[in-house]
Amino acid sequence: MVDKIKHRNQVRKGSHGGMQLVLTEDVPNLGKQGELVEVKAGYGRNYLLPNGKATVPSAHNLRLLDRYKMRVSQAREARIADLKVLAEQIQRLPRVDIPGADGKKAYDLPSITIQSNANDEGHLYGSVGAPEISKMLFGKNLRVDPDMVKLTGQIKECALYEVELQLGYEIATKIAVAVVPLKQTEKK
Repeated sequence: MVDKIKHRNQVRKGSHGGMQLVLTEDVPNLGKQGELVEVKAGYGRNYLLPNGKATVPSAHNLRLLDRYKMRVSQAREARIADLKVLAEQIQRLPRVDIPGADGKKAYDLPSITIQSNANDEGHLYGSVGAPEISKMLFGKNLRVDPDMVKLTGQIKECALYEVELQLGYEIATKIAVAVVPLKQTEKK
């Protein structure tokens, strides 16, 4: 009678003494999906493995990961194509000419207008930020998330602002945001 021997799955050690794992999804400041990384044992055991962000690099897992990488690369290419189409749709918005200092046209950007409560001097009672800009673009059937809108700070005055949109995968575009006072109806 042959006794079956149980084998423990040993995690391979890296050159620096940490555990070697294969990432199943992108992890910020660590690596991209499918990369073989070396991490400290506690980080691997307590975070990466239980949350499904990494797996042990066995022959079976590496074969599955190769197939998974092909599907992910196809999905990534489709996402990049969608973002390029979104950038083109944003560029088709009505344009505004921003005059330069010397009288020539400085910018020719697609624009949106946001109405906000303001006093007579043009100071807003609140502020306009990325969520408001995103909501206005959603109203025009352009799916731009608030984290894609890159502002240096909150907009607190009525004026025309140039705003950069980082759509992802290094696809970026610029729009002009005109903040105007909300027209109040006169009380009778």
